[in-house]
Amino acid sequence: MKKDNLRILGIESSCDETAAAVVESGRLIHSSVIASQVDLHAQYGGVYPELASREHVKAIYAVTNEALQQAHMQLRDLDAIAVTRGPGLAGSLVVGVNFAKGLAVGANLPLYPISHLEGHIYAAWCSPADTKPGPEPKFPLVALLVSGGHTELLLMTGHLQYQMLGSTMDDAAGEAFDKVARLLDLAYPGGPSIQKAAVEGNPKAFNFPKAKLDLPWNFSFSGVKTAVLRVVNDLKSNGRPLPVADIAASFQASVVSALYDKTITAATEFGAKEIIVAGGVSANKALREAFRSQTKFRVHIPTLNLCTDNAAMIAAAAYQHMVIGDPSSLDFDVLPNWPLHTLVKA
Repeated sequence: MKKDNLRILGIESSCDETAAAVVESGRLIHSSVIASQVDLHAQYGGVYPELASREHVKAIYAVTNEALQQAHMQLRDLDAIAVTRGPGLAGSLVVGVNFAKGLAVGANLPLYPISHLEGHIYAAWCSPADTKPGPEPKFPLVALLVSGGHTELLLMTGHLQYQMLGSTMDDAAGEAFDKVARLLDLAYPGGPSIQKAAVEGNPKAFNFPKAKLDLPWNFSFSGVKTAVLRVVNDLKSNGRPLPVADIAASFQASVVSALYDKTITAATEFGAKEIIVAGGVSANKALREAFRSQTKFRVHIPTLNLCTDNAAMIAAAAYQHMVIGDPSSLDFDVLPNWPLHTLVKA
């Protein structure tokens, strides 16, 4: 199949963002529209699944239409449609999948069901169409995937070729941020709240642990979360004020150190040329600075608007499936639990 000028409409509805984007050649973003529900779910301290799916129904047509308008395109100008199949909330995924199927049938376009996690990785290839794109990531590379429900370390030897090196044994990094934020009475979502609180804190005020694991590339964040809980409970039981900034900074430093150390060590051991850091937690300033402060590896981290859930990354991943000749399909269901290792081709 031709590789140049393929235009793909991506649709993403895996959690609480309704998103659509038009991407050309797997890199150039002509439009990216996101309707966030974060303010709606903040009152619950997390995403309310039934409410999320209803909001997707309300927003998906308008979001998709706006993405096409911003790209100055119509459905007939596209080469394919891509949609997130999973992982995610089942009700939310169903809305996006069924909408994408209807569009594909109506416009007689191929439809590519894409892994949300694979999309996060391919966000590293994306740039606005009106700017000069940066250098493409080079293989072999190590990808650190850190999102709300997933923490995975992968070796990529080529496009769509993954070798799972390790993953979290319990909480993902994003989950740990959310849970610790609740302990500190910080607003949802936890990642941005902890980052903001940590600015005024001392990252060495508390010596929170990093898990020692027999399998060197796996992660565990339940220990540091429990350590924070004990500190909070001890301080409250003794009637002492809670040093929120110091706790947030120390917790953040522990998580960032674990993610950084394992990724750099894995990249060295497996002979990687470069590193990708992707997923919602890759928006964390301390994590970005840690990777950018080293000079051994070129590190690709998506821009902030591409770290969190978006549809451009789904279209970018679909492009790779198109060019290698993977068949499109209208006959598929959502997969709420779809770990990336099920896609391993290496």
